[in-house]
Amino acid sequence: MRRNQDFFEQQDVELVYIAKKLSEARALEALLTTAGTDYLVEADHYLGGFVFQQMRVGAFFYVLAGAAEPARQFLEGHGYRPQRAPD
Repeated sequence: MRRNQDFFEQQDVELVYIAKKLSEARALEALLTTAGTDYLVEADHYLGGFVFQQMRVGAFFYVLAGAAEPARQFLEGHGYRPQRAPD
């Protein structure tokens, strides 16, 4: 379920996905909500493009740190390529 930033206050969150298109973000929101996953989504900048790289805006999806790996596996199982955990 989509939560606001206050819900995650004082808790560690991890980035699990960057949606590059609005339709992708909406589909991911529906999928996570149906699964009962608490998530935070924020617009932010990322560097995109292969030949001509430029700053773009995407929807960054975060979950609680303890739920990050199961969320990544869930997304992979539904055809998404989630952000990997930081080393």
